[in-house]
Amino acid sequence: MMQAAEPSAPEPESTQSTDPASQLTASGSTSLPPEAFARLYGEPLTEIPKDLYIPPDALEVILESFEGPLDLLLYLIRRQNFNILDIPMAEVTNQYLRYVEEIRSRNLELAADYLLMAAMLIEIKSRMLLPVRPKDGEEEVDDPRAELVRRLLEYEQMKIAAQQIDKFPQLGRDVLVAQVVVDQTMAPRLPDVDPNDLRAAWADILRRAKLIAHHTISREPLSVREHMSRILKFLQGRPFVEFSELFMEELAHGGGVPIVVVHFLALLELAREGLVEVTQAEAYAPIYVRLGFTAS
Repeated sequence: MMQAAEPSAPEPESTQSTDPASQLTASGSTSLPPEAFARLYGEPLTEIPKDLYIPPDALEVILESFEGPLDLLLYLIRRQNFNILDIPMAEVTNQYLRYVEEIRSRNLELAADYLLMAAMLIEIKSRMLLPVRPKDGEEEVDDPRAELVRRLLEYEQMKIAAQQIDKFPQLGRDVLVAQVVVDQTMAPRLPDVDPNDLRAAWADILRRAKLIAHHTISREPLSVREHMSRILKFLQGRPFVEFSELFMEELAHGGGVPIVVVHFLALLELAREGLVEVTQAEAYAPIYVRLGFTAS
């Protein structure tokens, strides 16, 4: 809300010059030729344009000093060092009405906010002029100014508190400094494989082996070392291999459960010796196998 600054001697909120030459906005250089009185779009003017039109509110100036009727009333009291507990209603009301009359001629919407307080002041003033008899059982009559004084004191306390808060640094009060620390010195570490996930993957391999098992009876020697070499050879040149892919070749050649078991034992032996790494990106994600640093 926009208010005027001096209520005791109200300053007009808008001023309009009677000299058309003073209405022109000077632009460009501040120095003018002797015969020119202003500049318009950078060009000096030596005579007033005949078709010059100045809107009535072209040079309206609005001062922002008061936050509302209570702020204006408190200003009038404190400016003249009146006792807020014993307000001279006649003098304060007259000053307040002069201010309202001044702004009402220029900004009716702004004056409407002050008219309610003006009516309250007039009512208090009239009640103080008329004698009031105390009611039965009452020794004293309530002061008509009591409610107004209470509102003024509460408003003054809130205003002082707001000014104190406004003095606090904005950093930490209204804004916070965003800080992000990214440690790029450590190598990315993949999470450890959950034994339950490894067991579930192994159970899935066994299930597939049983589905494609041949009913043949044969006796052949099975070497864990040989399967270890085959796994290392299969991983050569590949950054990552899914866990189930290690057994696809064995299953494709008709390998049954014994061969798959030996192949799995060979994988565990390689992992124990650090020749391969079994890793998983996150929980319940696929398990991958890659060559360890020792093998590479």
